Amino acid sequence: MLDKSHKHVSCSTCSARKDSIFGNYCECDASVVDNLKSSAYYKKNQPLFLEGSFPRGVYCLNQGKVKIFARGDEGKEQIIHIAKEGEIIGFRSMFSEEPYKVSASTLEECNICFINKEDFLTMIDTNPTLRNGIMKELSKELGDRAMFITNMAQKSVRERLAFSLIILADIYGDEQINLTREDMANFIGTATETLIRLLKDFKEEGILEIHTRKLEITNKEKLFQIAGK
Repeated sequence: MLDKSHKHVSCSTCSARKDSIFGNYCECDASVVDNLKSSAYYKKNQPLFLEGSFPRGVYCLNQGKVKIFARGDEGKEQIIHIAKEGEIIGFRSMFSEEPYKVSASTLEECNICFINKEDFLTMIDTNPTLRNGIMKELSKELGDRAMFITNMAQKSVRERLAFSLIILADIYGDEQINLTREDMANFIGTATETLIRLLKDFKEEGILEIHTRKLEITNKEKLFQIAGK
């Protein structure tokens, strides 16, 4: 259970910091971030920002998962990324000085730190470690996104599900995958009914176990075979 007191989360004791762009910060630099940021508890399904709004700053995910998504013409969500602990959310639109092209909302209870736009831009200007970390993150994201789009565009729904489960298993680590069927369908790009049928097939094939809503991968090698990786 997360702490709901909104108390300050220190960078020096943050378990997610090692996986973030602040991971190589010395204690002195970390203390600067501590003085600039605020920390807050977010409920499940609580928005961080909405498509069309202007960036006010960046969000550093201390604990929990956040979905990044866009809406189609009919209002259906397409989840394009699921952020986990240690990720920085919202800085891409801030650099372009344009409104957000996507929305972000919590998938579960989260602890999230916030740094306002002016302070974050000043940190980038004055700290080469952060600047280099941002450049590496943007470069990596470009490659990851190209691979994701290619796989989603060229594979069958069954193959896309296998590919997506591999990604989700990496995001959730030692935890069981914990997404609503609707969110998972929106991540894969298919109808919820189709997803439910395929999950049942995967269970019968011994690929996964279904624990109410949570999924436990039991045969990752078979997933790789189906996904064509």
